[in-house]
Amino acid sequence: MRLIQTAIVAAALIAATSASRAQSPYDYPWCAIYGRTSGATSCYYATREQCLVTLSGIGGICIASPYYRGPQPGPRRRTPDRY
Repeated sequence: MRLIQTAIVAAALIAATSASRAQSPYDYPWCAIYGRTSGATSCYYATREQCLVTLSGIGGICIASPYYRGPQPGPRRRTPDRY
């Protein structure tokens, strides 16, 4: 019984860690708009070339992502005040 409880807790911790690192459209600069009729959009492309290859043969267009915020700056280092 103790082994089952440990396994459940471990699985829950792994699931929580995985979910916190999920990718979002804010992480990618390119979107694909599929086909002429569906209009479905997917904003998970790091380069325009990736987007174009995906749409090759199925049709659609690649656009710059309206969600992309660019790389986030790292934490600022505080320098000591000099007098």
